[in-house]
Amino acid sequence: MKITIGQFLLQQLRALNIEHIYGVPGDYNLALLEMIEHDDSVQFVGNCNELNASYAADGYARLNGAGALITTYGVGDLAALSGIAGAYAESSPVICLAGTRRCTR
Repeated sequence: MKITIGQFLLQQLRALNIEHIYGVPGDYNLALLEMIEHDDSVQFVGNCNELNASYAADGYARLNGAGALITTYGVGDLAALSGIAGAYAESSPVICLAGTRRCTR
């Protein structure tokens, strides 16, 4: 059975009991956000910027065992780095999913 990368990622997040995914919608993550929107087991929580999303995912991870956020290609990834670095320094399990341009033709 074939599944998409997005479906695989959602399966893995479900296995970690992650019910909320933080982030900011962007050009390159809209397909994954649409999958999340149609999935009853996870909820997207929009943030005003990627730094806030990374801090929210870190807080969620500290309370629930693991957290996740979604950013988009380029500036979105860079904006989340301070929060991701802080989570890493504190051994807080945060998963950052970054949308990117299509790699195949």
